[in-house]
Amino acid sequence: MEQILVFCRPGFETEAGREMTDSATERGIFGYFEPLKDQGLVRFYPAAPETADDVMARLFLEELVFVRDWIVVLGQFSLPETDRVGAVIEGIRGLGRGFPGCARLEVRLPENNADGDLGNFARKWVSPLSRGLRGAGLLKADQNAPAPARLEVFLPDFTSAVVGFSLADNRARYVGGIPRLRLPASAPSRSALKLEEAWKVFLPPEQELDYLGGGKKAADLGAAPGGWTWQLVRQGMMVTAVDNGPMNPELMASGQVEHVEADGYGWRPRRGIDWMVCDIVDQPRKTAKLAVTWLGEGLCRYTVFNLKLPMKKRYDEWLICRNILVDGLKEAGIGFRLKARHLYHDREEITCFIERTG
Repeated sequence: MEQILVFCRPGFETEAGREMTDSATERGIFGYFEPLKDQGLVRFYPAAPETADDVMARLFLEELVFVRDWIVVLGQFSLPETDRVGAVIEGIRGLGRGFPGCARLEVRLPENNADGDLGNFARKWVSPLSRGLRGAGLLKADQNAPAPARLEVFLPDFTSAVVGFSLADNRARYVGGIPRLRLPASAPSRSALKLEEAWKVFLPPEQELDYLGGGKKAADLGAAPGGWTWQLVRQGMMVTAVDNGPMNPELMASGQVEHVEADGYGWRPRRGIDWMVCDIVDQPRKTAKLAVTWLGEGLCRYTVFNLKLPMKKRYDEWLICRNILVDGLKEAGIGFRLKARHLYHDREEITCFIERTG
């Protein structure tokens, strides 16, 4: 049966499935989803005569929030205790359907995999499986050759493999939508990783310096103890840290931070600045309206902020907040680019990025 395997944060399978179904329906594609509870996986089945390839041609990952990554499923095969490579090769040969040419292979594991032996096996298996697939003509001989897709093997356990492909122009920049980031010891809090991940996901990699460099000015609302301020300072920005709580002393010693003891929702700069970032735990609609005000009044050009979603209505609340943002910015008469994603370092929140374009 035609299907797409969707990757999301474990526990958010229903949100990702609803988003897939709604987004596909908006483009005239009907189907249904099967959540794999607490596994960070959703199976989406397009209704005939649509195929998974049709979905990929009309639905784009960058427009989705709760879906981190996805692959078109070609088949699921049993793995014997010996000659697992041969089992995958025979399984692909027996598919009865073609797929885009692939030059590289990715072996994936469940995000919450706790089996260290499976992880070790997956890492060691990549090389012999790649060699076997190239020898069988199922991968291009030159792994660095341009290719429209990548062959994907997902291992839920030792006994089976889900084989599929991901398109080069319609998949996550990082496998599974998970950038591997390290937190330096000098960071005041782990929240610093959320802002770094947001930049890596939302900003074009070839233009990061344009967005972040050049001694820009920024405001961090709800800054204490300074995780996001620390990231802004690392980029050479001059930062106004707004919070009634105390800031990290080492960060304040940088000379790049002014600490304003005030409510982040009420404070405004005297003149427009480059960046406003906000990680305040409050009602998400309140934060969405705050972003509209800052952008609509020309107080910032770029903003990254978190929306803390209620446990039982996370997807519905996002739809409401999205309407607040889109309708509010249109009413303000400005051009904008809005991106949102449930990042790997997020928990019950999602992260939004908006750029004022006119």
